[in-house]
Amino acid sequence: MEKIVSLAKRRGFVFPSSEIYGGFGSCYDFGPLGVEMKNNIKKAWWDEMLKKHEDIVGLDAAILMSPKVWQASGHLTAGFADELVECKKCHHRFRLDEIQNSQCLECGGELIKSRKFNLMMKTFVGSVENEATLTYLRAETCQGIYVNFKNVLQTMRLKIPFGIAQIGKAFRNEITPKDFIYRTREFEQMELQWFCAPKTADKFFDYWKKERINWYLNLGIKKADLRVKEVPKNELPHYAKRALDIEYKFPFGWKEIEGVHNRGDWDLSNHSRNSGEDLKYEGYFPYIIETSVGVDRSLFAFLCDAYIEVSGGRTKTTKATKEVETMLKFHKSLAPIKVAVLPLVKNKPAIIKKAEEVYQILKPHFNCQYDETDSIGRRYRRQDEIGTVFCLTIDFESLEKNDLTIRNRDTMKQERVKIKNIKECLEKLL
Repeated sequence: MEKIVSLAKRRGFVFPSSEIYGGFGSCYDFGPLGVEMKNNIKKAWWDEMLKKHEDIVGLDAAILMSPKVWQASGHLTAGFADELVECKKCHHRFRLDEIQNSQCLECGGELIKSRKFNLMMKTFVGSVENEATLTYLRAETCQGIYVNFKNVLQTMRLKIPFGIAQIGKAFRNEITPKDFIYRTREFEQMELQWFCAPKTADKFFDYWKKERINWYLNLGIKKADLRVKEVPKNELPHYAKRALDIEYKFPFGWKEIEGVHNRGDWDLSNHSRNSGEDLKYEGYFPYIIETSVGVDRSLFAFLCDAYIEVSGGRTKTTKATKEVETMLKFHKSLAPIKVAVLPLVKNKPAIIKKAEEVYQILKPHFNCQYDETDSIGRRYRRQDEIGTVFCLTIDFESLEKNDLTIRNRDTMKQERVKIKNIKECLEKLL
């Protein structure tokens, strides 16, 4: 865990938010490589939903909505709250499910009786801060889909079954955010809401369960690190008829990265009753099968699963054989950097010029890095550490034959390719 967190900071994946001011409450910024990887994950999910299926459309709903939405959804009641306990001595607060022996985890002191703690983040709209201007930062993206159900249905001329997909930020005032970017107060979700006839809900629940597990496997997650946990009936959320968690084996244990829920007609019927708008479809309220993914959590899982340490060195230099080399074996579609362009030496102007020409050819088409600092072996190791899929080396032979060496991250195999063909070659390989 410490090695992965250190690598994430050192190589520009994840930075602590407001770090120069000492950080801020388990909030994180995604650096140059982190934001590329997040965008790759979101694109992989979006393409899976909208390109693979003809009956799914997209939406981007507002973060701020009428407070009436959250009242109708049950988020302002005890249904969206954690059980909170507080230490009488040091006043630290914990979620009840974290306590094992009724003692404070910090000082061992006595704990007061648990009480409900609502997770909604409050804000105010307008120039006066009072109850009339109170609203909330959304705690989940799906409510924006439900209140737009009728709009999407009519404008896109859809028929059930169909889905609405959305990617966006959500906010929860977590009592105990922890485990790096796993549990934070600000996070991003990728959610599909699948609307179907009640009698078909079980069939589609099983369908989306299979689809979502395969998505992770197809993007390189090891099967042994993934499992499905059915939520017992007595632990179901208030809106769910059935729920399961797709869990990943993090360094700190098995934890949920995605939920699949049969929400029944709870959402549309409640919003219909509270708003006065008829949200029925052909006389009935559709059932909803939901798949909800945490972008940050899935990035963390992909990062952990790709992390490999190689003893004895991969680059075969004298120094490397004595060290452990780190590698991120990302799926090629998720890797933040696809191609690195490396001149063999930096004291030969003709090689530098040729390498810069190759970089300019490829940059409009692939996310590339150009690197001429340090020895070629050290540069290979740097690229392995950030998961770069292919390294292109321009050497003395390149000046004569107008070609280069392409090195595969995973196999370490190298082959020479003509520079005039390199774009087409990379497009095929990627």
